[in-house]
Amino acid sequence: MRNIVFGILIVLGALLSCKSDDESLQRIDQVLNIYMKSNTNPDLLNSKKTGSFTSYFANDSLGDRNVSPVTIPLRMRPDSTFYMEYIAGAKRKRRDSTGPDNPGTGNSYYSVMALGLIKRVNDKPDTIIDRLRIEYRKTPTVFQVSKVYYNDVLQFSKEADQPNSINVVTITK
Repeated sequence: MRNIVFGILIVLGALLSCKSDDESLQRIDQVLNIYMKSNTNPDLLNSKKTGSFTSYFANDSLGDRNVSPVTIPLRMRPDSTFYMEYIAGAKRKRRDSTGPDNPGTGNSYYSVMALGLIKRVNDKPDTIIDRLRIEYRKTPTVFQVSKVYYNDVLQFSKEADQPNSINVVTITK
């Protein structure tokens, strides 16, 4: 009899410890879908289109070594438009802040990557190295992308109270 009571107490204890408090969870919103286009080409990431980039690579500028590759897979929407899907991989540096760009008592973080874009020019590879800077906002309730700069030009901005979503960045070259 004592074993049955002890077993019931263990089961009840396990069930009570599994109770979740949704308000104590931190929302994470850091997925970026990066599209590239030009005035003459709506999809610079489609290597089959003339004038598009044939390949690309990313290197973490804040990485521990000179060459710190970051994996950014190429994805395709149902309408055959290509985009780079960045989730994580580059090192984040902390920058303390409590100003208007980072309300509350949170901190901000940033990542910097060198983005190499390769295209064929006169049957020779031509590599363009651009700079991608991603800023993050961290508060007790949310960790999210707040701004994206491409070659030091603001391309994307998100207010602190906007809901979680996939962040779409369109870069015009």
